[in-house]
Amino acid sequence: MDNVSVVRIFILSGINETMNYRIAIFSLTLLYYCLILFLNTSIIMMIILDQNLHEPMYILLCSFCINGLYGTTGFYPKFLLDLLSSSHQISYEGCLLQAFVMYSFACCELSILAVMAYDRYLAICRPLHYRFVMTKRRLSQLICFSWLAPFSLFSISIVLTSTLKLCGSKIPKLFCVNWIIFKLACPGTETVSSSILSHATTIIYVCHGLFTMWTYLHMIRTCVRSKDDRAKFMQTCVPHLVSLLTFLVVIVFDLMYMRFGSTDLPQSIQNFIAIEFLLISPVLNPLIYGFKLTKIRNRILGFVNVDKK
Repeated sequence: MDNVSVVRIFILSGINETMNYRIAIFSLTLLYYCLILFLNTSIIMMIILDQNLHEPMYILLCSFCINGLYGTTGFYPKFLLDLLSSSHQISYEGCLLQAFVMYSFACCELSILAVMAYDRYLAICRPLHYRFVMTKRRLSQLICFSWLAPFSLFSISIVLTSTLKLCGSKIPKLFCVNWIIFKLACPGTETVSSSILSHATTIIYVCHGLFTMWTYLHMIRTCVRSKDDRAKFMQTCVPHLVSLLTFLVVIVFDLMYMRFGSTDLPQSIQNFIAIEFLLISPVLNPLIYGFKLTKIRNRILGFVNVDKK
């Protein structure tokens, strides 16, 4: 293919392996997606409607769950349609949009986790300054940063990708990924701007990770000295730490495999590796926060008791 205008349709070839069991996979996927919608929407509505939960930690959790809905909506509806279709195609524009959603979802997750770590650091290590520092304005700024920074970076990245001349249209995954589209570019069409932006994005989110590690080192050092701080750490930081470690392990494994992994693995295993971050985090996060955070757990138990009566 000579230029980008020729490629108007991409083929998602990764789904071919699932077609022998598509009815079973469709049913399980639909149920799982409904579970994701129910869990995350329940946490969001609970926080919005309960004035007692209008605190920074819970508002950040609400943003976290909204991001979970955003990312999974970028994948599951299209995947469900593909399972019912014999043609696994996606338009050029739709592919770029899906790639944008996947990347921005992952980076929003890391940004929100970094902001949540900062919030817990202030609450545990600087309790006397917490109300002064974590004002409504500061909280709004941090939430805007956690969303706008990834959106801005990947908007530029997708625009740069859209200028590439492509020599292929086959994507060996269940969804579109910017890195795969980039690899389909004709030899000699890669831009310096794309490389610079890719390295800059990597550095930015490595810094997010280092900052989060720094906050936890300080929190652990503070908690060793105080029994009350240890209790606060176990209640509010353990869910965050589980979410952080789970997401980092899954996303780093996927990125490493996508760039350096062998293509000799069965397609079904490759598919599972690719969608782990869309399977685990969106369900695990509302569950662990719902069971571990006292106010949310009490609210859930209150609903259950009301229903029983």
